[in-house]
Amino acid sequence: MDAMRRPVAVAPDTRPVMYDAFSAAVRDAGGEVADLAEAQALIWADPYAAGLYPELIAAAPAVEWVQLPYAGVEPFLDYLDTRFTWTCAKGVYADPVAEWVMAALLMGFRDFHLFATADSWCAESGRNLLGSRITVLGGGGITRSLMRMLEPWGCQVTVVRRSAAPFEGAARTLTLAQAHEAVAGADAVVVALALTDETRHVVNAALLESMGPRCWLVNVARGGHVDHAALGAALRAGTIAGAVLDVTDPEPLPDSSELWGLANCVITPHIGNTREMGLPLITNRVRENVRRWLAGEELLGLVDVALGY
Repeated sequence: MDAMRRPVAVAPDTRPVMYDAFSAAVRDAGGEVADLAEAQALIWADPYAAGLYPELIAAAPAVEWVQLPYAGVEPFLDYLDTRFTWTCAKGVYADPVAEWVMAALLMGFRDFHLFATADSWCAESGRNLLGSRITVLGGGGITRSLMRMLEPWGCQVTVVRRSAAPFEGAARTLTLAQAHEAVAGADAVVVALALTDETRHVVNAALLESMGPRCWLVNVARGGHVDHAALGAALRAGTIAGAVLDVTDPEPLPDSSELWGLANCVITPHIGNTREMGLPLITNRVRENVRRWLAGEELLGLVDVALGY
């Protein structure tokens, strides 16, 4: 075998569309699709089959790098270890997800959720996204894409992230410890964080109270960021104006959840990035990372094992 055509396993094969696309990407990049026993890298091909990981990695003694298919690595948290270099899809889906956020903001501000269910002519209502105050919890790829999309609207954006170093384009950059200050007076709060022990239920009753009655909550990150019981209470009481959720906890959200019956809560079925939208994007990332791996270049989407994302 050519020294440059290092063996790469694509596994599991439980999702044939992804398996075939990733296998083709490995070959396009100059890699050799191989069995686990001889593979030096593993491209994970089924985001819903994390439970198979211990069995498959045990059959792959030479693996040094693992590529995961989603930006979030929560299903693999118990398996992350420093024996391997880990990469995920950080940044891959940022543009389509940010586009969903734009749609959610415009819908909420313009009251489309009310007009869509009306059966007669309504009283006029709504307000502008133009010049509004937006707080984004998270400073990753989605936020960078969203900042670019919001620029023509002249919004004043506050970014909340681990570091207080200025985020490009933001009017303010604050840390998570300053979350209450960051959301006070905002017209919308967008959740775009990685889910960790620190950020679970970051949107709780106290933060919702700080947001105020004109503020919309938009969650495109993970359902676990939001305390759903507190959110339901806040929506019923008018503590905030409304919520648009593309992610829930649990997911799918049970039919019995009170959120389905609230007129000021809109739920979409995790469509910020659909499988149809996402497959070409993650396939391109696999192709590029295999090329970089073969060339000895830095890989994209590196996972910090200690931080868990």
